[in-house]
Amino acid sequence: MADADSSVGESYPSDCYVLGFEETDRTHVAVVGGKGAHLGELSRIEGIHVPAGYCVTSGAFRRVLADVPSIDERIAQLSRLHPDDRESVRALSAEIRAGVAETSVPDDLAAAITAPLARLGEGAAYAVRSSATAEDLPTASFAGQQDTYLNIVGPAAVLEHVSRCWASLFTERAVTYRLRNGFDHRTVHMAVVVQQMVSPDASGVLFTADPVTSNRRITSVEAGFGLGEALVSGRVNADVYTVRDGEIVDKSVAVKQLAVHASPEGGTREQALAPDQRGEPALTDTQVVRLARLGRRIEAHFGCPQDIEWCLSDGDIQIVQSRPITTLFPIPAADDEEHHVYVSVGHQQMMTDPMKPLGLSFWQLTTPVPMAEAGGRLFVDVTERLASPASRDRVMESLGRSDPLIGDALRTVLDRGDLIPSLPDSTPAEPPPGAAPTVPDTDADLVTELIERGQASNAALEREIGTVSGPALFDFILTDVEELRRILFDPRSLQVIMSALNASWWLNERLEAWLGDKSVADALTQSVPDNVTSQMGLALLDVADVIRSHPDVVAFLRAADSDDFLDKLHELDELHELDELDERGELSEREGVDELEGVNASAGGREAGDAIRAFLGKHGMRCAGEIDITRPRWSERPTTLLPLILNNVDNVEPGAGEQRFQEGLRAARTKEAEVLERLRALPGGEAKAEETKRMINRVRTFIGYREYPKYFMVSRYLHYKRALLEEAERLVRAGALAEKEDVFFLGFHEFRDAVRTGQVDGRLIRRREEAFRAHQTLTPPRVLTSDGEAVTGSYRRADVPDDALAGLAVSAGTVEGRARVVTDLAQADLAAGDILVTACTDPGWSPLFVTIKGLVTEAGGLMTHGAVVAREYGLPAVVGVEDATRLIPDGRRIRVHGTSGYVEVLPEEGD
Repeated sequence: MADADSSVGESYPSDCYVLGFEETDRTHVAVVGGKGAHLGELSRIEGIHVPAGYCVTSGAFRRVLADVPSIDERIAQLSRLHPDDRESVRALSAEIRAGVAETSVPDDLAAAITAPLARLGEGAAYAVRSSATAEDLPTASFAGQQDTYLNIVGPAAVLEHVSRCWASLFTERAVTYRLRNGFDHRTVHMAVVVQQMVSPDASGVLFTADPVTSNRRITSVEAGFGLGEALVSGRVNADVYTVRDGEIVDKSVAVKQLAVHASPEGGTREQALAPDQRGEPALTDTQVVRLARLGRRIEAHFGCPQDIEWCLSDGDIQIVQSRPITTLFPIPAADDEEHHVYVSVGHQQMMTDPMKPLGLSFWQLTTPVPMAEAGGRLFVDVTERLASPASRDRVMESLGRSDPLIGDALRTVLDRGDLIPSLPDSTPAEPPPGAAPTVPDTDADLVTELIERGQASNAALEREIGTVSGPALFDFILTDVEELRRILFDPRSLQVIMSALNASWWLNERLEAWLGDKSVADALTQSVPDNVTSQMGLALLDVADVIRSHPDVVAFLRAADSDDFLDKLHELDELHELDELDERGELSEREGVDELEGVNASAGGREAGDAIRAFLGKHGMRCAGEIDITRPRWSERPTTLLPLILNNVDNVEPGAGEQRFQEGLRAARTKEAEVLERLRALPGGEAKAEETKRMINRVRTFIGYREYPKYFMVSRYLHYKRALLEEAERLVRAGALAEKEDVFFLGFHEFRDAVRTGQVDGRLIRRREEAFRAHQTLTPPRVLTSDGEAVTGSYRRADVPDDALAGLAVSAGTVEGRARVVTDLAQADLAAGDILVTACTDPGWSPLFVTIKGLVTEAGGLMTHGAVVAREYGLPAVVGVEDATRLIPDGRRIRVHGTSGYVEVLPEEGD
């Protein structure tokens, strides 16, 4: 499919205002819009019947638009609006619509638009449909955004409704859709389809993929009597048929009260159905199967699943529209025809946003497990491991423990028995990558050694990477990635982490059995040593302490909107020193500080700047979504930190960093003493207490290190990124690249080839940018099959109140407070005592944890970073709450049951 701004179709002159369906195909989107191009293409498919018609081209629209007063200025103004500014969008779009509607159509253009009616039949009825040049694309459907008019009779009426379609490019809903999806109003034009009406016995839609589960093997057919308008508007319930592999596997025949038919005088009318017809199916089973076969033929022609409008007249099925289904999550590519089951990597890494190609390729270079790509996300194929009983049990236990929704979804797949073969265990199952069964001695020196080795390795990289450039840089990075993998997957490192996790699980299971105390390990792991992620949040509190004592610095930072604010902080001190000299009469001029005019002179700017720089020196490689190397780091965009720092200034008391650490340490020691005392009172209590003490020591010694391997990885990523961006700048200077960040849309090896050849495919960059925008609108499933089915799991729990939201308990305690739903870290506006509700939290989110008193996320597991830090801070937390950001209203009071694993949305006053 051509891009929205494609120039394909320019073989037609600009004054070509009308094209028949037979003259158009999928390459003419820029001329006849998405709908018109699809109808032209449909008419070329053997065995597909399309009602006759023609397209009024986008050239006709542009000619009329040029006569609308002040149109360029108004469209430019429209492009600057925010999609949530509904009043401004509504008012300005109405002005533009009125301007288009009031502009007269030139006589020669009007004659051209109505001339084909003489051939098709002036007395016939027509459907007049909008066909925007950014409509029905593989990445954006625009379905329902512009207008359609049915049963239009006569040249004058057709011309009038063509004009209405032109104006509908600027309806509020169409304008808002374009703003949200990044389409430039100035590059989207309106063509119009004029198509003979069919008076159908039945009509409806068919989807060549299941619209609920996304299964591509399923065809879904919806049917009703008369025109499809009744179904689309929801005035009647549809018969629904499910077809799989050429057979109807499910059907539901609705009771239909009415049908919509064409009215002899134009337009449409409702007609009540006879009582004996209301329960009758609109189609026979044979017709349904025939429809499904036609759908597969159309899908094969276009190369992607289709949403198809059809009608049945005198036994003949006619297709009146087909568009791509844009809401389906893509399927990972496979080099065979076998069934596959994939598990989301993003849900394990607490980053479910799409990644750009360079980020995807770096993660694939880093991981020891082959990963498949789809929708800008990565997935692991677990098919073979599920097929073998021994490895199946290990996979199910591991994934089910970390994310019960993944575990339950996989159990659903296994129970169905249609995707995973059952293979005998011919050889002992190999341990999965990362398995480390050996338990090391509980030795803090081992943790210290591992940390020092990682730090030394990263320091060596920082020294050496600046000595290479050009193609040699890429070879250097490939070699260094092997060193990174050695650090990440060092057996001793994995043994430390796994022994900590196993000790934590042991404590929870045994102490619940012995003492009836749930989630004891959560309390015992507060304020552990060596947790670089939780230390980061406390360090940002210390930065706030430095800044808080300088009110003018605080005011300056509140107004800062550019990343050079750190340099200007130092200049604040210079301004203060100049003011002191001026007061003593020792200053003749005030040079070099003009840009700070109007800012209060203040001491403390240099101190504040040094504190922020020191924080960035240790943590500046972090950011939200940090596993994607293309994401801007805090050191690259330090303004990202300002809301977090100022939030701490406003909501946290001085000295809170050290105070919170000590409070957590005291709470952990108190809980330990209580548990051991209660154990000793049991039969065999001394042995139980002794074993429990060993496990407490092990988990407290080792669990903090859990955060270090990823810290080393993202530190290395920043060094790689800085060096690679220097290569990108050289490409920009050479004219091969428009913007240095464009290289983010190249894979690692593509980037290396570009540096080697000095050439970059700009069209590839643009296509990847468009695809990335489309990926941002998709929600990745936890489990995905090669049929495209998004398999959902459930908690299947009886201990959750009916009106509560179930999740996974990861940090014990119960807390009540105001929910703040945050989807973008940069937009976080939290007050002390709020409960953070978000999709997922990687380490870049953890500085917010020092302000909140509870956490709810849609993704996550027992040992994901957010859960680990929440436990260390003593924050009750429930993760894996499906659709939490949608089901929990922002500002509503909620109760988080971090021990039992559910969230209650509390009634508002008056409920």
